[in-house]
Amino acid sequence: MEHRHLQPGTLWPAILRQTEHALRCGALRPIETTQALIEDHGIRFLVRQVSSLARKEATRQAPADRAGTRSAINPFLPYDPDLFVSDLSDTHVALLNKFNVIDHHLLIVTRSFKSQDALLDLADFAALIACMAEFDGLGFYNGGAEAGASQQHKHLQIVPLPLGESGPALPIESVLESACMESPIGRGPGLAFRHAFAPLELASAISTDAAHAALDCYHALLEAVGLRAIEVNGELHQSAPYNLLVSPRWMLLVPRSSERVEGISVNALAFAGSLFVRDAAQLQVIERLGPMTVLQRAAIAAVMGQ
Repeated sequence: MEHRHLQPGTLWPAILRQTEHALRCGALRPIETTQALIEDHGIRFLVRQVSSLARKEATRQAPADRAGTRSAINPFLPYDPDLFVSDLSDTHVALLNKFNVIDHHLLIVTRSFKSQDALLDLADFAALIACMAEFDGLGFYNGGAEAGASQQHKHLQIVPLPLGESGPALPIESVLESACMESPIGRGPGLAFRHAFAPLELASAISTDAAHAALDCYHALLEAVGLRAIEVNGELHQSAPYNLLVSPRWMLLVPRSSERVEGISVNALAFAGSLFVRDAAQLQVIERLGPMTVLQRAAIAAVMGQ
């Protein structure tokens, strides 16, 4: 069966329209937070903490939520039609993130089941770039459970910029702007964990060229950090978990060693400079350690001289 593809100029209106509908019918459950800025290593990190009112509301609704939860095995097969935003391609659809911390957070989900541990392919990047062409956003991928993935069904994600109500639109760019550019693959100074960074020019390329350029860049970054492809049940998987950030101007890949740091979950957005905590105690942990130390513990430590 042939599926409809995304029509240019239609995604953002569809997101706004479906958000209003999903809020009205209760399918969308935003997580209300308060925001704080913590400066560390020249980066103004944004830290969101679940608000006390949101916690009370969640406690009140917990029994009803458990009774009415959709399949815990795979919420994307089938997906909730109230969260459906748009067809993106023959292989991907766009859905609203049910429990969103950032407004208009979009999931880019494969129509058929593929593992979240599988390597990204051309179709994945084509779907992501189709979304990035529609609004100013940051794409990201949590490659495996230890990288913060909560679902095993393959999905990329994109959030609109700016990431917060105050502070820089994308905090990590204050470091990446001065990254070494003598070769296509560089490193951000002051990032004390293994990573690879490369410039991109997605905005100036047509979608097909941009998807190929992004895929080539992704493979180069995987190689730079020592990750390789391994075959699992006829599918190419990554040899270790990682996070990927994709902006129209650059791509950053971070191998992961642990999903949590002192109980705090760390996903790809943390490496963009945006962290999430569930209570004041977790916020105090970040303040005590410093956001960069949290990232260092969640990632693989940098090799001396790397």
